[in-house]
Amino acid sequence: MAGRLATQADLDAAIEELVRMDPRLGAVRAATGVPLLRRHEPGFPGLARIVCGQQLSVASAAAIWARLVSEFGELDHHHFRDAESTRLGGLGLSAGKIRTLKGAAQAVVEGRLDLAALASAEVEDAHRILTALHGVGPWTADIYLLFCLGRGDAWPAGDLALQEAVRIGLGLPDRPGNKSMIEIAGIWRPLRGAAAHLWWAYYHVLKS
Repeated sequence: MAGRLATQADLDAAIEELVRMDPRLGAVRAATGVPLLRRHEPGFPGLARIVCGQQLSVASAAAIWARLVSEFGELDHHHFRDAESTRLGGLGLSAGKIRTLKGAAQAVVEGRLDLAALASAEVEDAHRILTALHGVGPWTADIYLLFCLGRGDAWPAGDLALQEAVRIGLGLPDRPGNKSMIEIAGIWRPLRGAAAHLWWAYYHVLKS
């Protein structure tokens, strides 16, 4: 259970264990119910979708992704490597994201990036390989590990929605930064990925 969040049942069991580990989360779960498992397709399409969503609202990211799918159909790394930057930009991608996606696509072509192999790699190794790519920081790497590979202890500490949800849910005076988020989440290891799902659900409740 701790290693993977592959099914909704995995997440349900992990949330139950989290509440036993940290009773403060009982009130959060009471407000949200058990959240739905969020998964993206692994491989380059999943990575591309996450890069598209960097620093954007869920709605804006979804709109850009829908335009890309409408334009190219079933996306793979060749589409991003071969497409003109102006064409990608016209679909809503920023210059920085175009550079990131083209660089990652070229790394796949050259064999420097094997996304299939990341599925069985140690979490730390997978994180290091991903963050070595231009434009892929810790948040992007952790989101890929969590949503695309189902790694149960991935914790995107820099996610602003998570930070705000934790601030409110734990009654903190200020929104915690990345370092504080890592420290706060120490008690939830090795189930921090399930905790992220729970806190995102709580953020949605707060905003709805």
